[in-house]
Amino acid sequence: MEKIAFLGLGHMGEPMARQLLRAGHSLTVWNRTPAKTGALVAEGAVAAASPADAVRQADVVITMLAGPEAVREVADAIVPALRPGTHWVEMSTVGPDTVNELAGRVPDGVTLVDAPVMGSTDKAAAGRLGILAGGDAAAVEHVLARFGPVTRTGALGTGAALKLVVNTAVIGGVALVAEAMKLADALGLAEDTAKDALATGPLAGAVARAFATDVHFGSDLAVKDIALATEAARLPAMEAVLGHFEAAAADPDVVHEDIARAVTHIRTRRDT
Repeated sequence: MEKIAFLGLGHMGEPMARQLLRAGHSLTVWNRTPAKTGALVAEGAVAAASPADAVRQADVVITMLAGPEAVREVADAIVPALRPGTHWVEMSTVGPDTVNELAGRVPDGVTLVDAPVMGSTDKAAAGRLGILAGGDAAAVEHVLARFGPVTRTGALGTGAALKLVVNTAVIGGVALVAEAMKLADALGLAEDTAKDALATGPLAGAVARAFATDVHFGSDLAVKDIALATEAARLPAMEAVLGHFEAAAADPDVVHEDIARAVTHIRTRRDT
């Protein structure tokens, strides 16, 4: 099997890397906070001291990082160390502009694929994520399939573009549920009565996500994704949603918590 380097062991990255170990891949891991490599090392992975060390012998490099700036910083370190024939799979949510920027930096003989994921930590742990693969993904599709079903989206950058569309819908839906619940609160309705009614209508999926307790997608990451979307197109409704999540992310008790915590923040925010 291919030698794989996995860079970024956050809430999503660690369970995804574990899927590769379980499949028998030779796995080298790196994380900005080295202590996060411990559990995977105990299961058979090798920890690298730096991003460059992680990728030098890799056939496939996977990056799963917080956002564009983190990806650019890691790219600075790994691009000089990538060998011809290597496939770099960028799985972070960074938008197509960043993917195209990276494409202009990869050395000759290195193939870049953008393959962000649909789903949260529960699906990552179960190997049931949805993979949105843009570019020439044929040589790595069997690796990506370890994380869940793969959808080929088209040219390089289209996976990243579709991920922004999907996240915009999810985050916007959660914010809409929060506002609907805020209205229910103002009208004196019992929470369960309003929630149950919403859960039987077209917002059922958004209601489930708004009140989820077993997944994780931080409000800070929601701000990053909505900002990427509103930079790409004029989206007045999402600009309002961005304001909601920026306010939630300004609260140190909420910023890194799941977006379900932001629902409570939106419901109790006095200026909305």
